[in-house]
Amino acid sequence: MFAIIQTGGKQYRVQEGDVIHVESLQGEAGDRLDLQALFVGGEQTVFGEGAGKFTVQAEVVEHGRGPKIYIRKYKSGIQYRRRTGHRQDFTTIKILGIQG
Repeated sequence: MFAIIQTGGKQYRVQEGDVIHVESLQGEAGDRLDLQALFVGGEQTVFGEGAGKFTVQAEVVEHGRGPKIYIRKYKSGIQYRRRTGHRQDFTTIKILGIQG
């Protein structure tokens, strides 16, 4: 059985035992989360209002920061150059099960 969940403006396909990186969530390592399922698939497919009865239980594994991404801007002829960087925060969660 698998489920589609939404967190941080993105959707993820998960099943029991998966470990995924999502946008930064509040909570310490070891805390448990209940995420709402948008779609549940497997032997029986459920979506819409029926999928709202299902919850995905997850546990926070760790918090971290992704790799540094460099942004370069350049305009020819006017000596315009800029270089900045960005590191995105993330939370690693482990899917414990799908209840419903």
